[in-house]
Amino acid sequence: MSESFKVCFCCSRSFKEKTRQPPVSIKRLFEAYSRNGKMSFDELLRFVGEVQGERHAGLDYVQDIFHSVKHHNVFHHHGLVHLNAFYRYLFSDTNSPLPMSGQVHHDMKAPLSHYFVYTGHNSYLTGNQVNSRSSVEPIVQALRKGVKVIELDLWPNPSGNAAEVRHGRTLTSHEDLQKCLTAIKDNAFHVSDYPVIITLEDHLPPKLQAQVAKMLTKTYRGMLFRRVSESFKHFPSPEELKGKILISTKPPKEYLESKTVHTTRTPTVKETSWNRVANKILEEYKDMESEAVGYRDLIAIHAANCKDPSKDCLSDDPEKPIRVSMDEQWLDTMVRTRGTDLVRFTQRNLVRIYPKGTRVDSSNYDPHVGWTHGAQMVAFNMQGHGKQLWIMQGMFRGNGGCGYVKKPRILLDEHTLFDPCKRFPIKTTLKVKIYTGEGWDLDFHHTHFDQYSPPDFFVKIGIAGVPRDTVSYRTETAVDQWFPIWGNDEFLFQLSVPELALLWFKVQDYDNDTQNDFAGQTCLPLPELKSGVRAVRLHDRTGKAYKNTRLLVSFALDPPYTFR
Repeated sequence: MSESFKVCFCCSRSFKEKTRQPPVSIKRLFEAYSRNGKMSFDELLRFVGEVQGERHAGLDYVQDIFHSVKHHNVFHHHGLVHLNAFYRYLFSDTNSPLPMSGQVHHDMKAPLSHYFVYTGHNSYLTGNQVNSRSSVEPIVQALRKGVKVIELDLWPNPSGNAAEVRHGRTLTSHEDLQKCLTAIKDNAFHVSDYPVIITLEDHLPPKLQAQVAKMLTKTYRGMLFRRVSESFKHFPSPEELKGKILISTKPPKEYLESKTVHTTRTPTVKETSWNRVANKILEEYKDMESEAVGYRDLIAIHAANCKDPSKDCLSDDPEKPIRVSMDEQWLDTMVRTRGTDLVRFTQRNLVRIYPKGTRVDSSNYDPHVGWTHGAQMVAFNMQGHGKQLWIMQGMFRGNGGCGYVKKPRILLDEHTLFDPCKRFPIKTTLKVKIYTGEGWDLDFHHTHFDQYSPPDFFVKIGIAGVPRDTVSYRTETAVDQWFPIWGNDEFLFQLSVPELALLWFKVQDYDNDTQNDFAGQTCLPLPELKSGVRAVRLHDRTGKAYKNTRLLVSFALDPPYTFR
């Protein structure tokens, strides 16, 4: 059969239609684990143990493989598998390079500061930071993708009688606060029961803070986590906080002032008109203090900004861990001057990084700068797109996609502080082969990539991690192929800090005269990566998985490396 592309009203080009044929290397692999073109249960079990590294797999696992591909009608009689069935299994979701989604396998009983947390920035914005629309929609979308930290900016409305959500001092629209709180309540635990943290950027007077406190209490009721003591050595664990919503913001100024200024009324003084004015002011101040205390009592994680160079924002109070926020530029300053101090601080306290103010297009920054220094909340514009967001999405595909990823031990060692600027020896080498791919013909129109011919796919592949480990390669171009088969080149990635490495893929259609067309991407956390020949599912620019498009890739670590 052939595939035709119309060149003009009277001419067309025809190409021989290529079918899903296993590459030679896959055929040889099948031959090594089969007899007479047929693979038995025992031979398939030997394959998944020796090649796929599934050492603990049993006959139940093999039975699941059979069920996953039986609808393709590619079996021999008596349950034996031939080459096409084996090939369909390799491309199936059963053969994912990551543990199954929803399978939480990290220790979730450590303090909250021991985890990276999927974090959003200005979570209510639908577009840029200057004049886009505010809405509950991006909040809902973020929570349903596994984001666990939602940011709301609170400002008085034009009448000054209620709080509203908006990006202050810009032309962005506002959104109703109650709608935002309800949207969070309804979607907080869609992906997992682990806690959701609401970071409030508060620009409200005490009266409106008291109003917000009532709204929070009424909306979340028993879901709202309240601290039982002012003093505690560590944050609770995600396991302890299951099903809870935590509020994080700066304590009200009135409350902080009340701790240092104590004014009392003297009843023996004769009340003059001035005294009456003074006493009225005093009563109003007490009301403000009372409102501030009510608001303060809802704050589970006290926050502070790291903007003043004269203050030591990394000062660690052993009785009161806090959250410190800094933008990406201040982070760069900290990294250059106090990198190991930042690592030490994040062992007990939380650090939130947010984009610099000039990112008005809602672009994002390199998240690894924060992660390698222990920052738990690397806040991203989830409505953006691009490589940095793909890396963020890749990190939180780990641990079943629950929104919490346990930090590696190297960032938690109190005795030997990790220094990201230090040059570490190579611990292992990741070996990657990209065999083939399929699914573009089902997920895209046949003229999407080229008007006059089938696509010319190539793959870029690289490591995102510490600077020494960061490197990328590309395959050759497979010309005029919907089912590209690439050469047997093996890509080698030498890794000094594999605990913090992610492997990214980007597929493009080569165009000689114009910009290459995007054809899929994904990013995989190395500590979660399974060895063997795996089906790597590709995603669109926003991170949504394509239904059919996948790469067939082999992975191996040499020497084998144990992640802790």
